[in-house]
Amino acid sequence: MVEVKAESLERLRQRTSEKWVEYPPDVLPLFVAEMDYPLAPVVSETLIERIRLSDTGYVSSPLPAGEALAGFARRRWSWTIDPLSVRTTTDVSVGIVETLRRVIRPGDGVIINPPVYPPFSLMIPEAGGTIVPVPLLDDGLGYALDLDGIERAFASGARALLLCNPHNPLGHVHPRAELEAVAELAARFDATVVSDEIHSMLTHSSAQFTPFLSVSDAAREYGVTVTSASKAFNLAGIKCAMMVAASDRGLAVLNGMNEEVGWRTSILGLHATIAALTDGDDWLDGTLAALETSKALLGTLLRDQLAGVGFREPHASYLGWLDFRALGWGDDPSIHALENARVALNPGPDFGPEGRGFARLNFACSPEVLTDAIARLAASAS
Repeated sequence: MVEVKAESLERLRQRTSEKWVEYPPDVLPLFVAEMDYPLAPVVSETLIERIRLSDTGYVSSPLPAGEALAGFARRRWSWTIDPLSVRTTTDVSVGIVETLRRVIRPGDGVIINPPVYPPFSLMIPEAGGTIVPVPLLDDGLGYALDLDGIERAFASGARALLLCNPHNPLGHVHPRAELEAVAELAARFDATVVSDEIHSMLTHSSAQFTPFLSVSDAAREYGVTVTSASKAFNLAGIKCAMMVAASDRGLAVLNGMNEEVGWRTSILGLHATIAALTDGDDWLDGTLAALETSKALLGTLLRDQLAGVGFREPHASYLGWLDFRALGWGDDPSIHALENARVALNPGPDFGPEGRGFARLNFACSPEVLTDAIARLAASAS
């Protein structure tokens, strides 16, 4: 394992990504899901080598990415993937939309489980579907899929479930038993589960990630997984995602897509993904260690300075779902945070009505930045 540290604010502000240009320099940007860590050296070196070779043409085949993902899945999750059943495209959003287009008809219902990643509500209409919200259950201590609600939605005609696994913004890792139950429901109603597993590679030591396609024959028959190295290795702008099938039915979905879906994969993204998944384990382990340290720091800072803010430690990724309702900052606390503390957070209501009074915070940053951010929020609350 290698030590991974966030870069300095001075260096970070030289980046031109949305995270660093959306707001003026006096704002601490803790919103977009992008880490403040440098790229894994193996990824940087691979990209530089491809540029030196002027290797910037069209991709030839998804097979090398499939082989890299299969190796990673075998090492990290004991999951066997057939590399020939993997296809690539630009990003996970495109993979989701194109998969849904193949498994629903215009107007069909697609289930989501709010509070959930806001673009889900844009992808479904783009694919021609209708959003069917079935919120997660919350007993005040933990979250769970509402299996009865999902069953009712399927029984009422929903044709697909867009699953967030692990769940953004909660960092919740769905247990195997719930995934098995979802697969059985999909089989019973001849529906499809599209599992977005983009945060899976960032599962913490406190949990065990379970790939949806690994849980049962029903999951393999009625599921399609869409994933990417982009969150775990900070490669969102390089543009390469992978769609995985585990049955003839699933493979027919992937093979039925317009061939342009695959051609749109970036060759630089392809090579970066292969390098990350083949030789990036030590860097990833170091990143996970840094994230777990940052998560613990966030919990301590909130307890010491903002005790009224609710926070349940996530078990995946680097996103904190903060409950500001006790502070009376309104339905969208991110407005108060930006205007009064100069800290940019994601608005909770964007994740669904269940997000009113909440905001999402990205803690993949340095201890100094995180400490400053919470101090600013605390000062604005007094």
